[in-house]
Amino acid sequence: MNSKHLLIFAVAGMLTACGLDVPKAVQTSYQTMTISKSDITVPLKYSATLKGTSDVTIKPQVSGQLTEVCITEGQQVKKGDVLFRIDSRDAQLELESAEANLLAAQAQESSAKLEFESNMNLYDKGIVSKYVLDNAENQYKQAQASVAQYQATANRARVNLGYCTITAPVDGIIGSIPVFAGDQVNASTYLTLLSGNAKMYAEFSVSESVLEERVHSEVKDNESLMATMPDVTFLFKNGSEYPLKGRITSITGTVDRTTGTLTCKATFPNPDGGLYSGVQGTVVIPFDVKDVMVVPQNAVVRLQSKNLVYKVGADSCAYSAIVETVNISSERDLIVTNGLEVGDEIVIEGANNLVEGQRVVF
Repeated sequence: MNSKHLLIFAVAGMLTACGLDVPKAVQTSYQTMTISKSDITVPLKYSATLKGTSDVTIKPQVSGQLTEVCITEGQQVKKGDVLFRIDSRDAQLELESAEANLLAAQAQESSAKLEFESNMNLYDKGIVSKYVLDNAENQYKQAQASVAQYQATANRARVNLGYCTITAPVDGIIGSIPVFAGDQVNASTYLTLLSGNAKMYAEFSVSESVLEERVHSEVKDNESLMATMPDVTFLFKNGSEYPLKGRITSITGTVDRTTGTLTCKATFPNPDGGLYSGVQGTVVIPFDVKDVMVVPQNAVVRLQSKNLVYKVGADSCAYSAIVETVNISSERDLIVTNGLEVGDEIVIEGANNLVEGQRVVF
């Protein structure tokens, strides 16, 4: 970028025919630059919300009275740790009853088996008829079916008893706990949210056109597209940056017809538990853009719906030119996509003070 200072003489005068003195020229300092093309990195920013990669809503699978809350809000737990206990006395009685019925059914099965085997021997010797043998066989099969049925009942009762102790399905952090010991709970009762926080993902929306512009035309699928994407950064609301970089790991295969956007997820490692589910912030994706014209925002004068810059002509005068620009999430610069050519000289400081055709004196 080449720059130099120009002196523009602003003359405010009256006709000397009136016999009045003409004020002297007032010198004002301006800065210019010569347009060139360069490669830059554009930080695209998107609002995002963090979630655990394995957030689990904890609800009971049996009804009963909550007898114990074993964890506190914000506690880090491991898979298998006990979270809640539900009164298990009814479930224990159901299991004992089912096991007793199973024992009775197994005893009946043994008797029916002996009866059937005895009648088989007698039938072979011609002592009993085929009808007696078939009847003994049917009774044995019925006894076997009863054993299977009571075995299933006992297994179900054993599972229900296990449900009375609610454990963590994943490692993570406990969310809010809206219940207390003594509450009656059922399958629809919300107990807490367990945020699996070893990894966190930030969910955000990206314009379809942005993805089309930023990747090579040979990319044909999401997996290849994500492989071409750079590492991303997460910024908290206060502007501080999370120290570990993330990767884009999910892009929806369909475009939202209402917004024209794709939903993306960037996954961030969270070894120290510094990220929490529900935190809002900004995902920053640094895209490399090649061979573009970049100008300072101060060079662009906004007039109604138009963006103007002032070119320095061959006659050393400033002339306005309408330009098209792209905001690159920078506090200082814009990309000019139309209205300027390489080699053009424009005013970049004090452009707001210029009027059309003012002479520029070197």
